[in-house]
Amino acid sequence: MIVISVALGACIGLCLGALGGGGSIITVPALVYLLHQPLQTAITQSLVIVGISSAVAMLAHARGGRVRWRAGICLGAVGGGAASAGTALGRLVSPAATLAAFSVLMMVVAISLLMRATTRSSAQHDSARTPVTVGAPTTTGAREEVTGSDDNRSPGRVVTAVKIVLTGTAIGLLTGFFGVGGGFVIVPALVLFLGYSMPVAVGTSLLVITLNSAFALGARVGEDSLDATIILPVAAAAIIGSIAGKYATQRVSEAALTRAFAALLVVVAGYVAARSLGLVPQ
Repeated sequence: MIVISVALGACIGLCLGALGGGGSIITVPALVYLLHQPLQTAITQSLVIVGISSAVAMLAHARGGRVRWRAGICLGAVGGGAASAGTALGRLVSPAATLAAFSVLMMVVAISLLMRATTRSSAQHDSARTPVTVGAPTTTGAREEVTGSDDNRSPGRVVTAVKIVLTGTAIGLLTGFFGVGGGFVIVPALVLFLGYSMPVAVGTSLLVITLNSAFALGARVGEDSLDATIILPVAAAAIIGSIAGKYATQRVSEAALTRAFAALLVVVAGYVAARSLGLVPQ
């Protein structure tokens, strides 16, 4: 069991550190099927593991100036109430139905990750083919100027606020209901809605995941027992994995990491669906 716990934690941390999310979505199925935890207990323990590992990974990114505190806190605050609602809703749904929905969620995430990886690869390829005139201003410099700010642009501020509220609510519901961090939603939202660069989106995403996990865990205090023999080794391995994930992005392309993780999600989603439908022996 300790070997499984450490391997699980390393995988969670690696995804969090490299991609700003995603690792938490495999935590609950692994706790249920590999470590034989009841579903609601697995969700609670997942929130502890994801919250701790995200906080450590976030601090590493913050030292590099890749966390936008105001946007992250706003998303976390909005998601906090939604996380409590998601927790209450999750109590009303049967474990089989929850796991079936979880498998659908994983497939959706896998598809979205593959689309994101394909889009970024195409953009990088086009950028590499575009000649740069010496002495001319580059779009990269303009991009860095925008992403380095804390979203102080006045045009469209109301629209941005609405997007933050909607995104934060969706993330909070997912966190409370499934025990996932929601980084697979946060990172694209920060890139598309707020114009952040990928490294800044990853660092800010970890702040939001930490806050949402804390809110959702607060709604579950006293309702589920926690097993320290599972939480501690998984969390410790996740912390180490998150640090390794941060440096893995310097050696392996984000597109390759994303595709590999998406493939893993497809496999896990298929297994979870088969188990929830009774197609695989218990």
